[in-house]
Amino acid sequence: MADPAGSVRLGAPGQDWNRLLPLVEVTATGHGRTWSGERFIDTAIGDRLTYLGHETGQDGNWQCTTIRLADPETGLAAHITLRTCPGAGFLRSQVRLVNEGSTPLRLESVSTLALGGIVDASGALDGLALHWADNDWLAECRWREAPFRDHIVPLSRSAHGHEGRGCFERYSQGSWSTGRHLPTAALTDGAGRAWLWQIESGTGWRYETGEREGAAYVALFGPDDAHHQWRETLTPGEEFTTVPAVLVGVEAGGLDAAFGELTTYRRRIRRGHPDHTALPVIYNDYMNTLMGDPTADRLLPLVEAAGAAGAEVFVIDAGWYDDDAQGWWDAVGAWEASGSRFPGGIQRVLDDIREHGMTPGLWLEPEVVGVRSPLARALPPEAFFHRGGVRVTEHGRHHLDLRHPAARAHLDQVVDRIVGDWGVGYLKFDYNINVGAGTESGAESAGAGLLGHHRAYLDWLGSLLDRYPHLVLENCSSGGLRMDYAQLAVVQLQSTSDQQDPLRYPPIAAAAATGATPEQAAVWAYPQPHFTPDEIAFTLTGALQGRIHLSGFLDRMSPEQFDLVRQGITVHKSIRSQIPDSLPFWPLGLPVWEDPWIAYGRRGHDATWLTLWRREPTAGEHVPGPRDQHGTDDSTRTLKIPHLRGTHLRPTLLYPATADATAAWDAALGQLTVSLPRPDTAVLLRLDTAPATQGREG
Repeated sequence: MADPAGSVRLGAPGQDWNRLLPLVEVTATGHGRTWSGERFIDTAIGDRLTYLGHETGQDGNWQCTTIRLADPETGLAAHITLRTCPGAGFLRSQVRLVNEGSTPLRLESVSTLALGGIVDASGALDGLALHWADNDWLAECRWREAPFRDHIVPLSRSAHGHEGRGCFERYSQGSWSTGRHLPTAALTDGAGRAWLWQIESGTGWRYETGEREGAAYVALFGPDDAHHQWRETLTPGEEFTTVPAVLVGVEAGGLDAAFGELTTYRRRIRRGHPDHTALPVIYNDYMNTLMGDPTADRLLPLVEAAGAAGAEVFVIDAGWYDDDAQGWWDAVGAWEASGSRFPGGIQRVLDDIREHGMTPGLWLEPEVVGVRSPLARALPPEAFFHRGGVRVTEHGRHHLDLRHPAARAHLDQVVDRIVGDWGVGYLKFDYNINVGAGTESGAESAGAGLLGHHRAYLDWLGSLLDRYPHLVLENCSSGGLRMDYAQLAVVQLQSTSDQQDPLRYPPIAAAAATGATPEQAAVWAYPQPHFTPDEIAFTLTGALQGRIHLSGFLDRMSPEQFDLVRQGITVHKSIRSQIPDSLPFWPLGLPVWEDPWIAYGRRGHDATWLTLWRREPTAGEHVPGPRDQHGTDDSTRTLKIPHLRGTHLRPTLLYPATADATAAWDAALGQLTVSLPRPDTAVLLRLDTAPATQGREG
């Protein structure tokens, strides 16, 4: 860069790292990179950006610094705004580009945040580790770890005079922002330091890390041309603003401390809403229950049972509008209640939900219109996604473009009828197709069209909450395939998965707090009449520390089974007021998909809560732990809980009350030893020094 004031560096005070990276990296047609390869750093425009000045001020509780840069060759101005809060360990960034030149400039990639100078405690790279999360339908939040040098090998720069051409990268594909990976990843070292980042995009995003000048760098991007068919042409005077991103840095505590900071940050950026502290228990008729085939006769017994169990919201999921002999999947769009499913109208069921003390909720998939729906022909062609002049069709659906007034007016009318006229207080917004790169309107690129639509979608969501401040919105996308903080900064809940196997859910439930705050992460609990007591407790326990999506045929249960369900709901209600102020941690590390033992904890001001699952190991899997040491079974685990070290306490078993689990605390070592004698069981413990008010000592 022409002026080092336009660069950022990391390192200990007084050390001359000399490992600079431009604050903003930009590729544009005709202005590529100074060193060609897979990286999106070392850009020609980024190298030319010159520091013009900066302003620092307060924006509410935020401290904001805007740095002004300019490229003398193209006239492109870059304004990077960095935000943080006093005492916080995070830095939020967003970049606004303005074409102040005399000719159009076609952008192909723009970094939201780029920084270098990351090294381990010894000043090298060998002690760094990479952490990233794979994400898929039914298998969300699967964190992986590898040494940095497994992916970024030393290349002897001194022998070649250049950096490498590659990097470690992860990116989204199509309209499922988290259909492949979470937009969150980290670097850590063995001394407890961690650098954790999050890109806030509901569409395209990409991050990369690699080696530059003997240190690691991180560069965070929204959509780009190479991965998302995104291009943005700025004519003179036009501007573009990137998606936001945040970097968290901690000096001790590793990933647990970093995710604690990220959780606090997520709470700061989201729209305020009563649901964030009320945390009502939600019953949803879908999972392992009605599965998209509701009728009034099937729902009424479930409504009565859900209310008796302690649910406070009852959601009628998919299928309530289905009046088509050929099925509803490719006929949706009008969102009118089915006359055959609800003789006399759906109001009978909605009223019954209210009479049982619950708020009624409905499922919608607002962004799609089925190819057989009359709306596919009634709305203007321009209200739908197009590519190459052809309307996009995916899995029997067309996709609305919320930038078009007719598309938005249609959805406003639907919501005003359902919420304003019917009195529905909860909407589950699903999204079950990946529409691909996006939509082309005129000369715009498909990726730019997708970003424009999604920004309009977020604006529409905000407008609904402006009109109906107590309406609760759930973000679902075949489970967790759009689990991002572009959307979670607006909506109240996130569906974490569609996983129907209760034994497969624990690694998702335990890691859900990496993708959303605990009070926004909804986990299914679907106890069934054919379940054993252990199985009922197992599926309920995983949801008690976040948001409960209760389901199952509760109306068919024996009194003993139903009481076990009700006990779990009661325990959740006794602790939920402390969830919004607590921070997550993982005393056995972030879970691996096949782990037989999984642990997830929350630390609050006055107590710590811990969920432990023990699953039967997969056939042929090597099980570490007591079996190796003593030749015994795998019924015991010892967990380190550093923040409680030196504290004298007794673990209290909260749920299930009938569990034969034991727990012993070693204050000197800060270790908890837990025994679960039977596999495929789970427990919720409370660790505090206060007298137990519920449950029993372990």
